[in-house]
Amino acid sequence: MKKSTAILLLHCPDRVGIIMEMTKFITDNQGNILYLDQSVDQIDHRFFMRVEWDLENFLIPKEKIAEYIDTLYARRYEMKFMLKFSAERPRMAIFVSKMSHCLYDLLARWKAGELDVEIPCIVSNHEDLRYVAEQFGLPYYVFSINKDWSNKREVEEAEMKLLKEHGVTFIVLARYMQIISDDMIAAYPNHIINIHHSFLPAFVGAKPYHQAYERGVKIIGATSHYVTAELDAGPIIEQDVIRITHKDTPETLVLKGKDLEKIVLSRAVKAHIDRKVLAYKNRTIIFS
Repeated sequence: MKKSTAILLLHCPDRVGIIMEMTKFITDNQGNILYLDQSVDQIDHRFFMRVEWDLENFLIPKEKIAEYIDTLYARRYEMKFMLKFSAERPRMAIFVSKMSHCLYDLLARWKAGELDVEIPCIVSNHEDLRYVAEQFGLPYYVFSINKDWSNKREVEEAEMKLLKEHGVTFIVLARYMQIISDDMIAAYPNHIINIHHSFLPAFVGAKPYHQAYERGVKIIGATSHYVTAELDAGPIIEQDVIRITHKDTPETLVLKGKDLEKIVLSRAVKAHIDRKVLAYKNRTIIFS
């Protein structure tokens, strides 16, 4: 049976004694530390840490832990922190358009138990992938957007209402070919994950594989990142590349890229689900 644990992610100005203070807080309250990883940004002089501990014998009630940390340490160390609990499974909404490769990969991994997450809904702007959702027994909602975007605000309001009704905690854009509004981004800060079919910051925008072909590059890549108001410019969670040759065409680059997109997106989603991503400024710290 999986242990009930608390997961604390934090960052603050670097100074002596932070690890000792936080571990002492946990052990003094009879918590058994199961994981600890930390890093220091030598340029910003910023300290980052992730610590996870068993709650079975912990003396502080679960609902009071954040209050204790805030009172005892956050103000004192100018600390920003997130407290999560393993018993609270993230609830992931998947947004798709017409391409099925990333959707199939995520759902297959979820079905196989690789992604410890609940999927209350799949959202699309097209009917095309309803059959995929039905294969996995998941509800599929279509919100059509006019070509002139005249109903975009109305559509996003309906989507936001749906997400709230389903208790969605984060969103994955699995090749969803629509720009997310600032309002939705603000409602899910660093909780909307996108897959971009390019090794960012190169080849942003549409048809990056065609751009790569025209440029004659020798590698192509994929990037998964959190969505921000600036297109394709949010904190990067995961990237990877594969080598290509002069024999490749834009069509073969697309095929090779699709395989890479699936892997990169699934790695990013898993890191987020496992609470191993800490966003700072426009970068991420990915704990091991």
